[in-house]
Amino acid sequence: MQEINAMIQRLQDGNAEFVASLSNGETLAERAPPAELVQEQKPFAIILGCSDARVPAEIVFNQAIGDLFVIRVAGNIVARSQIGSVEFAASAFGTRLVVVLGHTKCGAIGATLSELQQPTENQSPNLRSIVDRVRPSVAELLETDLRHDHDALAAAAVRANVRRSVDQLRHGSDILEDMVQSDGMKIVGAEYSVETGRVSFLEG
Repeated sequence: MQEINAMIQRLQDGNAEFVASLSNGETLAERAPPAELVQEQKPFAIILGCSDARVPAEIVFNQAIGDLFVIRVAGNIVARSQIGSVEFAASAFGTRLVVVLGHTKCGAIGATLSELQQPTENQSPNLRSIVDRVRPSVAELLETDLRHDHDALAAAAVRANVRRSVDQLRHGSDILEDMVQSDGMKIVGAEYSVETGRVSFLEG
């Protein structure tokens, strides 16, 4: 557990360096010599993040090439392919820290809230598949007073979606569940602020 906490601290420190670089113009991340990575990779963390162009994980955590195993999909949703990717990295590289990274102003969250409030006709079935995976995370929020405050609703929806993805990774795979229970794996959620550049861990 102490080693995992040190890895989380490494991500937090890297993000602090990134935020500082936004104002002083320093290099965002060091680049590891490619020759050292030809034969193998040893990522210390797996990041399941959103495809949003404003949230490149290696940059916002100020990590070098080879440090992170990054999986990106709109809305940081969890489907079989994402679970399989996490299983692969954990098994192949021994990586024991998984971070689900959501972000403010998420288009997938916004699209899902809009669809729930004002359903559209003839939506692409491929886009609908993303909305359908986000829907369970946010539908209950529309039954609360948050529905009267768009910004507060969107903010709560982002975090609810992150937490659901964390839960799906923890309990949607016997392999990952066993790693969590007996092999020191930790799966946590985090939120990146596109306004400030800061990453807030939702737990741990």
